[in-house]
Amino acid sequence: MPREKGKSVIATNRKARHNYTILDTYEAGMVLQGTEVKALREGKASLVDAFATVDDGEVWLNAVHIAEYGSGTWTNHPPRRKRKLLMHRREIDGLIGKLRDGNLTLVPLSMYFSDGYAKVELALAKGKQAHDKRRDIAERTAKREVERIVGRRVKGM
Repeated sequence: MPREKGKSVIATNRKARHNYTILDTYEAGMVLQGTEVKALREGKASLVDAFATVDDGEVWLNAVHIAEYGSGTWTNHPPRRKRKLLMHRREIDGLIGKLRDGNLTLVPLSMYFSDGYAKVELALAKGKQAHDKRRDIAERTAKREVERIVGRRVKGM
């Protein structure tokens, strides 16, 4: 059976870019059970409140909800289990150093299929405070207003 080519997004963490300043991103494979893959193909996943940790030199994805597969039997997976992520050793060692140094965390940004394999995009991130979030919203609004005015002038209004 041929695998589909390209990237098809399963779930995104829309709040991540609002709550965190993204410093770096990584791509990691996931160790999944069969019913989890089938549920992901149906798009039944949520990254709300999800985070990743590094334990004993391995990266783990926590609090990701992958709903039970509808046609599954007693072999169905638990929806919120800890899932191992697959990364290169040098990437994991770099993450361990960066996480140990500062006030940083690993947040999943999106989950997708890439050439038939389930992947997750992780971000090395620093939490934003309330005043940082307000400043970002104000900058976004000002930029939108400038684009609107420039667009009107181009159209001759």
